[in-house]
Amino acid sequence: QVQLVESGGGLVQAGGSLRVSCAVSGLTFSRNTMGWFRQAPGKEREFVAVISRSGTSTDAADSVKGRFTISRDNAKNTVYLQMNSLKPEDTAVYYCAANRGYTLWAEDYDYWGQGTQVTVSS
Repeated sequence: QVQLVESGGGLVQAGGSLRVSCAVSGLTFSRNTMGWFRQAPGKEREFVAVISRSGTSTDAADSVKGRFTISRDNAKNTVYLQMNSLKPEDTAVYYCAANRGYTLWAEDYDYWGQGTQVTVSS
């Protein structure tokens, strides 16, 4: 049974930092690309960042480039999203997802976590 469990969300003031994690079980973590997506109330789910299986390649949405960093620890089966200089518009539920191929498209991902709420106050 594949499980992706996000943690680390919470309430933070604008300009602050937060790190969310996603622990994965039930699949060979090192053989999967990992992505972070987010969904704000009333909006569609959007791509945030992606990291390749080895961790050597990453991509991020223009809206978070220079502020958010995706990383992974294949020994711990965990992917991270370090979020700095947070803005109120970053408020959303953040989801991690797993897929065998490298892709930025949510519809390509096979497995999803339940999400963790990140709220940025102004």
